[in-house]
Amino acid sequence: MENIKRILLIGGPGSGKTSIINSIENAGYQVHHEISRLVTKRAQEKGIEQLFLKDPMAFSNELLKGRIDQYKKATKGVHFYDRGIPDVPAYHKFTGDEIPESYEQASNKYRYDSVFFLPPWEEIYESDNERYESFDQAMTIGSILLKYYKDLDYYVHEVPKASVEERLEFILNTAAID
Repeated sequence: MENIKRILLIGGPGSGKTSIINSIENAGYQVHHEISRLVTKRAQEKGIEQLFLKDPMAFSNELLKGRIDQYKKATKGVHFYDRGIPDVPAYHKFTGDEIPESYEQASNKYRYDSVFFLPPWEEIYESDNERYESFDQAMTIGSILLKYYKDLDYYVHEVPKASVEERLEFILNTAAID
């Protein structure tokens, strides 16, 4: 078995995951960036403004495939992920769309070693071209994500609302990363 440690960051939109993952990368760790913006951008280049809204299943299928690819491409060492495979079916709980069995199977098959939840934080929340959710929706998504991961028997560490440096230190210390 490969010697890989997978550390996952989850949370609703605008909770600070990207700032933390960038800080982790700047510290020299291997990171796997969120791919939903890439999927959205590719769709926009094809004239589809919000693929998530127009065809949620096509969007979800692209996300799931990309996240599984990220998971499989990891080599030895510590890897940090900005969102995980179970985020895909969890978002279907938010939208009320049916969750395909293959999504549930992937969520159970590809497991992470540590999961860190970044709670909703209104003071840092910003919307943009790819983040169309309101802060209230971001709070709901965060709650759904947290419950979904707990239902998959993950122990989820809640990251305190603090500076990026303090959040990074919390994650590294809690995950026992040197």
